[in-house]
Amino acid sequence: MIEFRGVHKRIDGRPVLRGVDLVVRDGETLALLGPSGTGKSVLLKHAIGLLRPDAGDVLVDGVSVAEAGEEDLRRIRRLVGYVFQNAALFDSLTVEENLRLARDESVGWSRAAWRAEAESLVRRVNLAPDVLDRRPEELSGGMRKRVGLARAIVSRPRYLLYDEPTAGLDPVNAARIDALMVELGRELGVTSIVVTHDLDTAFRVGERIALLYEGRIRACGAPEEMLRSDDAVVRRFLHRRTAAPAPRGVGNRG
Repeated sequence: MIEFRGVHKRIDGRPVLRGVDLVVRDGETLALLGPSGTGKSVLLKHAIGLLRPDAGDVLVDGVSVAEAGEEDLRRIRRLVGYVFQNAALFDSLTVEENLRLARDESVGWSRAAWRAEAESLVRRVNLAPDVLDRRPEELSGGMRKRVGLARAIVSRPRYLLYDEPTAGLDPVNAARIDALMVELGRELGVTSIVVTHDLDTAFRVGERIALLYEGRIRACGAPEEMLRSDDAVVRRFLHRRTAAPAPRGVGNRG
């Protein structure tokens, strides 16, 4: 599991995280909601040591990220697939070459074996194999997001971290990405954190939802529990739409 223990972080002198306590259970998908600029992506980066806490700790697979040396960090990162907000693909490389960057070189891939694996990966995210020979700049935003998903699972991770995976997508493509996240969670049995500001995404993918507000976890619970919350901040955030999306498993198994 992933556990955040009293995490504090200042960015450019400004306190962003003010003592975050949160446990992401083994095998679950947790959606992390919060207003823009509240530190959701900052918190996520602590899980793989891209940022270190000023105080507190993060445990991944029982290992302290705050105290991890380079070898421990490499081990942690081998267990984690990270889906960046903008997909973070190299436009000068083909899709296949982008995927190759994330593969485990200790396997000793033959050319034919790797090509078969790459084709399997893109099919898993609902892309045709011929996409492997194209460059990211030739793809739509939704296709680039799916390539980013494929790259994140190249190494068969134990954890998947998503940073605003549906940002910038139209509702149809966003729903497709949401369905893929649910499907991958079930197929791979991974533990996932999905950072999002989108209520539809949070309720479609999250087995639990946490609300980060003013640098702390304001509330955390199953979607139905969050909708029934008496907390004024939670209610204001979740009910800012005229109709809340159906929680995961309620008519939207995608």
